[in-house]
Order: sequence, then structure tokens, then C-alpha cells
Amino acid sequence: MKALRNFLDKLKPTFSEGGKLSALHSVYEGFEAFLFVSNQTSKSGVHIHDSIDSKRVMFWVILALVPALLFGMYNTGYQHYLAIGLLEQTSFWQAFGWGALAVLPYLVVSYLVGLGIEFIAAQIKKEEIQEGFLVTGILIPLILPIGIPLWMVAVATAFSVIFAKEVFGGTGYNIFNVALITRAFLFFAHPTKMSGDSVWISLNEYFGFGKTVPAVDGFSGATPMGQAAIATGDSLQLTSPLGDPLSWWDMFLGLIPGSIGETSTLAILLGGAFLIATGVASWKIILSVFAGGAATIFVFNTFAVNAYMAVPVWEQLCLGGFAFGAVFMATDPVTSSRTETGKWIYGFLIGVLAMILRVLNPAYPEGMMLAILFMNIFAKLIDYYVVQHNINKRLKRATLSSNPAKTTPHE
Repeated sequence: MKALRNFLDKLKPTFSEGGKLSALHSVYEGFEAFLFVSNQTSKSGVHIHDSIDSKRVMFWVILALVPALLFGMYNTGYQHYLAIGLLEQTSFWQAFGWGALAVLPYLVVSYLVGLGIEFIAAQIKKEEIQEGFLVTGILIPLILPIGIPLWMVAVATAFSVIFAKEVFGGTGYNIFNVALITRAFLFFAHPTKMSGDSVWISLNEYFGFGKTVPAVDGFSGATPMGQAAIATGDSLQLTSPLGDPLSWWDMFLGLIPGSIGETSTLAILLGGAFLIATGVASWKIILSVFAGGAATIFVFNTFAVNAYMAVPVWEQLCLGGFAFGAVFMATDPVTSSRTETGKWIYGFLIGVLAMILRVLNPAYPEGMMLAILFMNIFAKLIDYYVVQHNINKRLKRATLSSNPAKTTPHE
């Protein structure tokens, strides 16, 4: 690391004011700040110094996403070989390797487009490069199906970074979750690539690996939530792509069709536990989202009039993007509520809205995206009323203490 530090110090004059590449100073600063903690300190006033800055917080979030990412790669390969009937002859590493080759292009496109726009914006505004996209760049592929074309991902990423982030002022000023805006753009602009039975499992080969062959007879690429949304009758049996019944453990572990990083509740909860332990994510928001969803499903179970309303709580919480949204999306510190009471309200309403949209509106079998984006609008309003309530409460207390009630002396 010392050699790298010396190398960067040697390059610094070139990118500083008056140097040949001074116009690219923000690019140099971005790489330097990513690799090393800043050595600049305040000269006056009272400050609390901490080695953990925004970039380090983003790094913790990326580490927390690794279990979901790795499992998503394996599950992508698993579903591929299951669909073409070769799963029994396929090793773990072969399935994981094929899935990694399928998923990595989405990561590359997401980061190239998003960071490229961030770099250009920093140069235009003559500001430091913002670090927010370090997390957004990995979130975007994880909430998309494996069958979506890369050019669509590039266009949607550019749209969300420009119109959901930069026009608001950059990192820390956006009111909507940028990754979810990407998904929403694709959902409404290209609905056939974001829903249906053919987008969740890839039957193609990547870089010469895998086989481009038709799926076996009886194959269905429908997700469990897709099956539930179109179910008729009073009973519902969720099945795998080959028609085998799914157990709760299958749903919890995540060996089911779905968005790349959203299928494994186990991997998501491992990442959530890490975020809570490091103090990066609010456990109040996570818990309240699950509480709101569970309470809503309990009501639906009690008054069920169709098979989807009767799906039990423990299955509903493991399906779709509910767990992923609760842990990684709802807890976004920029777009969520910041007051402690507000976090409970904000999270609970997300859980309630997600289940209402999911169960009662067949057009949106996955309601978590819309629920979080909707509550992003009201997050700061919730904080405002919580703060005003506390102010009024303290003013009332101060008034009572400054004007004690007069008592009549006993005769």
C-alpha cells in the first residue's frame, strides 16, 4: 500500500491546479479517496474525527450484498441447467461459473454507465465525484431478471442517474431510490422484458459456456409470485419450473426463478445482519417493514376470498423482492425517514402497501418497488410531523413548568 501511496503522490501534481491534467482533478480525487482515507483535517472549531466516511459506509453495504450476489449467480446457473434437463450432470462450480458469466455483464454495464455519468457530472460541476453509485451499481443488476437485454439496462441506468439523482443535486439530495427508479423505468417502458414466464431463466450460452437448447417438456419459467397472481380456485400449490411442489425451505433458500439477487431470503438476511451489526442500516426500518407485511397478510389470511389471499405469512415474506427491499432498499439513508419514530412509521407502511399491491392488484404481482417509491415521497413529511410533535410536546411542558398551577392554601 505504501508503494501505491507513493505512486498517487507522484501523480498528484499532474492533476492539481496548473498541471497538465488539472481538468481531471475530480477523477484523481475520486480514485484516491476510494483507496485511502483523506489526510485532511479541520483546523478550527469543534469536530468529531472518524475514519469511517461515506465511501467506507458504501463498502460495508457492498460487502453485505455479496451473499445475495453470489447466491444469485449460482441460482442463475442452477435454473438454466434445470430448465434444459442437465442439472443432475452439472456440478456446483459449473452452475456457479455459468451464472457468474451471465450476471457479470450486467454489473459491468451498470457501473460503466452510472459511474461514467457521475464522472462527467463532477467534471461539469467542478466538484468531487460522489460515491453513492458504488452501491447503486450493484443493486441495479440484483433487482433485474436475467433475460433483460443489456442495452435496456444501460438506458434505464442513465435515465435514473440523470433524472432521479443529478437533477436533484447528486448524492444525498435525491428523493427517490435510484436503483428502484431504474427498475420502474424498465417495468413501464419494457413490461414484456420485466414480467412473464420467459425472462427469469436464461436458456442461452455465455462466452462458450452452457448450451443454447430448448427447455425440457413441461418447463415453465413462471415465478412463484407469477403463479399466485394468476391462480384460480380456493387452493394454491406453488411449483418449480418442472412442476415439482415448492416447500417453504425452497423459497427461503432461494432455489426458485426470480430477479438475480432477490430469491434467497437466507442470503439477504445474512447481509442484513451484517448491516445491523456495523450500524449501517436501521434495524427499526427492517423490522417494521416485516411487521407491516406480516400484519397485512394476517388480515388477508383471516378474510381470504381466494387462494392468493390465503398464502401464509412465512411464504409471502420469502417471495419476490420483499426481503431484499426491506433490507437494502427501504433502509437507504437518503430516501428514508431519519427520525426514530419516523422509521417505525415509514417501514410499517412500506410493508402494508407492498402486500396490498401484491395481493389485491394482479397487474403488479410484485408490490415492493412501488411501495418503497411511494413512501420515499412521504418519508420527509413523516419526519416533519414527528419533529413538530416533539416541539409542541416540549413547548407544552415548558409552558407548564414556567406557569405552575396556583394552589389555594388550606384554612
